[in-house]
Amino acid sequence: MNYFELFGIPSAPTVDRSSLAKRYFELQRENHPDFFTQATMEEKDEALKQSADINKAFKIFQDREMTLEYFLLSVAILEQEEKYNLPQDFLMEMMEINESLADEGDSITREKLTEYLDSLLADVTPVLDNYNKETTSQTDLLRLKDYHYKKKYLNRILDRLGD
Repeated sequence: MNYFELFGIPSAPTVDRSSLAKRYFELQRENHPDFFTQATMEEKDEALKQSADINKAFKIFQDREMTLEYFLLSVAILEQEEKYNLPQDFLMEMMEINESLADEGDSITREKLTEYLDSLLADVTPVLDNYNKETTSQTDLLRLKDYHYKKKYLNRILDRLGD
């Protein structure tokens, strides 16, 4: 089941969230199991499965990072449970940030991480905003993959700061 096709939206690293809820409710009205009380058991089971897929897709599309990850998986740029090797220079920067966490405290480190995240996003924003299946290069898709893994790494550090 391709969630982009299910929602009738283009396969892309970002989705138009303004019409997402409306489409979700349309799909639920068409497929919700409560509307299949007089149907056969097979039709009820199919409605239940379809409703679960709609809910899962909606949850993914509501979250930018989950949408990007789903998109990258759908175009085979990411693999499930992939062991991605982050660039050495990035890991060195993260080591410095972790050291500054111990030396300078949470607020300064959080600020550095936020600035770093902003710069990562700025680097891939043109690809995110202008994605076109026909013209976006493999290199650009790999940049999105790199961004995805770096952002996950940074988010783990930010989560630790929240503890």
